[in-house]
Amino acid sequence: MTKIALYDLDKTITKRPTYLPFLLHAAWRYDRRRLIFLPGFGILFALYLVRALDRGGLKERMQDMLLGSPVDAEKMAAITESFAEATLANNLHPQALDRIAREKATGYRLVLATASYSFYAGPLAQRLGFDDVIGTEVERDEDGNILAKIDGENCYGDAKLRRVQVWAEAQGLAKDDIEIRFYSDSPTDLPVFDWSDEPLPTNPTSKLRKIADKRGWRIFAWG
Repeated sequence: MTKIALYDLDKTITKRPTYLPFLLHAAWRYDRRRLIFLPGFGILFALYLVRALDRGGLKERMQDMLLGSPVDAEKMAAITESFAEATLANNLHPQALDRIAREKATGYRLVLATASYSFYAGPLAQRLGFDDVIGTEVERDEDGNILAKIDGENCYGDAKLRRVQVWAEAQGLAKDDIEIRFYSDSPTDLPVFDWSDEPLPTNPTSKLRKIADKRGWRIFAWG
């Protein structure tokens, strides 16, 4: 039996969301002149609230506004490394680090499953000792540069479960041969909670806490 510890990232391992901080970190280092477009985020969030944009579309337009498209992949690789270091320094729950280290030591395969873009979540996951990353992918041009366009699905809600299942199949891991515990703060991850063997709501929202209490799930409240 293969033991897998599956983790969400934002507000589960981290104290705060990572996407906007990443964009600000990257824009300042890549082309800080684009920060002039930051007030335009108000329009994007308004469009999202009236459902003129879905979460994936919002993510794409935020990226395009602050970073542009395409973005040089080599320069962005260095920026994602510095963002990982900054996140390690000031945006992680110590209890999460302890839990991850204990699971690593006891033979769990550590997998990060996040709606965040894998190109910036990957360097952080590597530093934390994760074995695999399942995240939102970006399209790239013929030179490998990053485009402000999601490749496939935004790894969120039902799509996250589909991505996890595809990953497991690609690894040759049948559901009956794996034991999965899943950590997340959000009720949008209910599809993965229900699929896992050990759902572990972590820093849960009030909605998720009510669901967890009703179902008798163990709750972690870090920090």
